Amino acid sequence: MKKGRESTPHIGIFGRRNQGKSSLINALAGQEVAIVSETPGTTTDPVRKSMEIPGIGPVVLVDTAGTDDQGELGNKRVGRSLAVIRTIDLALLVISRGEIGAEEHSLIKAFLEQDVPFLVVNNKADLDRQEGSSVVLSETRNDIPLIHCSALTGEGIPVLVAHIRQAMPESAWKAASLLGDLIRYGDLVLLITPIDIEAPEGRMILPQVQAIRDILDNDAVAVVVKERELDMLMERLSPKPALAITDSQVFLKASASVPADIPLTSFSIMLARFKGDFDNYLKGTPRIDTLKDSDRVLILESCSHHVSCDDIGRMKIPRWMSNFTGKKLEFDVVAGLSEIHRDIRDYALVVQCGGCVITRRQVINRLKPAVDAGVPVTNYGMAIAWMHGIYHRAVAPFMGDKRGSTDYL
Repeated sequence: MKKGRESTPHIGIFGRRNQGKSSLINALAGQEVAIVSETPGTTTDPVRKSMEIPGIGPVVLVDTAGTDDQGELGNKRVGRSLAVIRTIDLALLVISRGEIGAEEHSLIKAFLEQDVPFLVVNNKADLDRQEGSSVVLSETRNDIPLIHCSALTGEGIPVLVAHIRQAMPESAWKAASLLGDLIRYGDLVLLITPIDIEAPEGRMILPQVQAIRDILDNDAVAVVVKERELDMLMERLSPKPALAITDSQVFLKASASVPADIPLTSFSIMLARFKGDFDNYLKGTPRIDTLKDSDRVLILESCSHHVSCDDIGRMKIPRWMSNFTGKKLEFDVVAGLSEIHRDIRDYALVVQCGGCVITRRQVINRLKPAVDAGVPVTNYGMAIAWMHGIYHRAVAPFMGDKRGSTDYL
């Protein structure tokens, strides 16, 4: 499943077959990006298209199959459409003739369960004009706006765009700062970045790039070094860094080389605080100590990549965790936003990566089943820091008013 970059809002288009969902996508995008046909069920898999919405900027529109599809194959299509809900920031429920039935109520229930804001769009207004500007939904206990438009003629599309701007959560499109509350004008921030087999050829990994950009946006100074040159640099570096950020794989080396009076964390923990379920990570990480023989651990990667012989999620974390606990553990790895086939309650611990290529809502919704079921969750960097004995130092820069609390220890 493809994802947008971490700050790009995702808008899902849902509804029964032949309601004009694909036509609406084309009308919003201003070009033919989705196949349109009078034959019901033309859209079989979620289709994504990037576009610009004035006042918001880049968004990803996700066209889905009709939720009234039938048969064994149709049920699979419906399942894929419903799975999209946990990856989006806003849903458009497309109806025609003002009709809201069982299919629509089922979708609304799913939106509410995932805490996804939604709009109801009465399409094909050129063919069947409906009166009224709102619709009563028993699920929400009140009226919500009913937006009349025609994807064919363009009628009402500007009004729909205005409603999208208003309904879109600000957190989905307004970029927050990774480090803005930790650094000041002119501060020096040290980035420790190994160049190993997993580093992309000729480039840096995304969290490192994001950190550099955020440091520059905050009018601070980024100094980048490999771990092998770290000791030499620390002897010469002046002024003293206000913060040091390391790749989790070289935590021990970084902790030994960076003086204790310099705050130290990792790129993964930086992202965990920025877009993950940080409070639940803080509560869940110490549960590594309680793992028992035959416990099953779920590793969640957000990206799909070539697996190296010493992959951090598939190889190193399982090896470190088994050695640290001294237990015979079972590990499952699920990449991207693929479906988790086991019951989440089968797991004793869930370990989520930093999530650099997905949105915060996607990370939160990815972890929600585990959190709701009481399964402890942690993050790559926080788990690695715990197992290497430097957890408290690594999370300290982000504790804020939690400093001194025993709730997370």
